[in-house]
Amino acid sequence: MMKRLASCILLIATCTGGLKAQQLFIPHGKINFEKKVNLQRSLAEWDIPDEAKEKLKKYKITNWELYFDRTKSIFKPVKKEPEENNNLFFDFEGDAENQLYADYQKQSRVLKKRIMGEDYLLNDTIPKVDWKIMHEVRNIAGYECRKAIGRINDTVYVVAFYSDEILLRGGPEGFSGLPGMILGLAIPRYFTTWFATEVNAFANATANILPPSKGKKTETEKDFKKLLEIYTRYDEQKKEKPEQVKKRLYGFVL
Repeated sequence: MMKRLASCILLIATCTGGLKAQQLFIPHGKINFEKKVNLQRSLAEWDIPDEAKEKLKKYKITNWELYFDRTKSIFKPVKKEPEENNNLFFDFEGDAENQLYADYQKQSRVLKKRIMGEDYLLNDTIPKVDWKIMHEVRNIAGYECRKAIGRINDTVYVVAFYSDEILLRGGPEGFSGLPGMILGLAIPRYFTTWFATEVNAFANATANILPPSKGKKTETEKDFKKLLEIYTRYDEQKKEKPEQVKKRLYGFVL
């Protein structure tokens, strides 16, 4: 009798331990991110009157959601009520309408970008970032995250913190390539940070992870050249090379 009781207790303990181990790793879910840009430092070198600079908020803060499963994700802004804009012309080129879908199995992505009041769909491959994993760790949204340093566009350094408890090797704003999900990100040169504020695990994959479909497609080289022309039409930097314009068009990770 005692042997049977001991066996039952051992079996329950083993099953419970197995369940806990499974719960440690999140295959599907949603992560809320806060994106913060230091406007005063970003615009320090711009030729802006002092009176206008004084009216600027120090930070531009926006909230984003990252839906994910084992192979794909979509990063999009959280809709909110319009508010009085005291940041003058600095509206992030329609950030509130931008979305980024990534399929990590196919190594492809679709960026929905608002340009001059029109939505465009940009298709691209997922870019690779050269990462170096460090020993430092910190807690973000309740998860222990390890630090990594990467480099984009040849000279721009990125600091990331990732958790291997979330299975997808993705992150905000199209960053990926670390052994887990990026929950914290900073680009010092651009005075911009992204940090997770909440992680919600789902029992099953969500149907929300679909590529954006509403917008003008740029499927051919001719389409893309036309888009570059529109993008630079009212830009003082028209003499930039197409590669430089493309970097500004796509954002941080090209």
